[in-house]
Amino acid sequence: MNLFDNTLRDGGNVVGHGFSEELTKSIIGGLLNAGIKDIEMGNCKGLGAYGKLGAQKCPSDETYFEILQPYLPQGRIGMFMLAKCADKENIRKAKEAGLNFLRVGANASDGQGAVKAVEMVKEAGLICRYSLMKAYVSTPQQLAEEAKMLQDAGVDKITIMDSAGTMFPKDATEYVTALKEKVTIPVGFHGHSNLGMSQANALSAAAAGADEIDCGLLGMARSAGNCATELAAATLKRAGYLSEVDVYKLLDYLDNELIPTMKEYGYHVAVNPTDLMLGLAGCHSNFLTMFRKVAEEKHVSLLKLIAEVSEIDRKNPSEELLLKVASII
Repeated sequence: MNLFDNTLRDGGNVVGHGFSEELTKSIIGGLLNAGIKDIEMGNCKGLGAYGKLGAQKCPSDETYFEILQPYLPQGRIGMFMLAKCADKENIRKAKEAGLNFLRVGANASDGQGAVKAVEMVKEAGLICRYSLMKAYVSTPQQLAEEAKMLQDAGVDKITIMDSAGTMFPKDATEYVTALKEKVTIPVGFHGHSNLGMSQANALSAAAAGADEIDCGLLGMARSAGNCATELAAATLKRAGYLSEVDVYKLLDYLDNELIPTMKEYGYHVAVNPTDLMLGLAGCHSNFLTMFRKVAEEKHVSLLKLIAEVSEIDRKNPSEELLLKVASII
């Protein structure tokens, strides 16, 4: 199972229609460095939306293509494309730019009308992902039948999208289970946080056999946001997945680069990296002042100190223990 980071597409909603050139480079670099290789980026409304939908509060598709070039060999990077915006010339340009995939998007039950877009992507020689947007308007069985039809049309990977953030964990389980029983291609789950369920839904989807979880750094996305990449990485690793993801590198990037930058946009971070680590390690926040003091004195990572000490004593760690651990990490 892997993470599919959507920060640079769905997250673009928090700054307009997409991130600046500089921030795009920063985020791609941060993700790749942390071992997250599957990345969707570009205009938040997808390929071709700059011209077709007037979504111009961001760089153009061509500018994004140029930005991507140094990073393409390091990951599996591509773009979203609404089925209604499918255009052979734009798809050709995406292929020539070296993108790994295009993800066709259409509302659940509208898949038949998206088949032509799927065919265009496949004819261009690109991997075709597909988003079943507003998946909850169909029953799990109906959605599974549609997924099978789309698989037969050439879709390589398919995603269940809880676009309104309305699902509960049992719903995520039922939808994933239904699709996994019907198709042989990888099945992903994309959750929003409108009911505060995106993280629980991601864990339930993974347990039900989902091959991929969509996520966004700091939870950035449309409306109440997506399942936060850092929370997904931490909790799914704890559940035994994502051996290739380096949570420390990811959290360091957020602390040192992305969070300070997003303050300029007035973006509020719901769970900062230190609080995340307290939860992951099972360390009470009452001890944080002591941890900070030792980390600063010994010039060690606060997050690693919390994690290593908590492995030894989560109930009542002493400063002596902290100093001992700090001397060896």
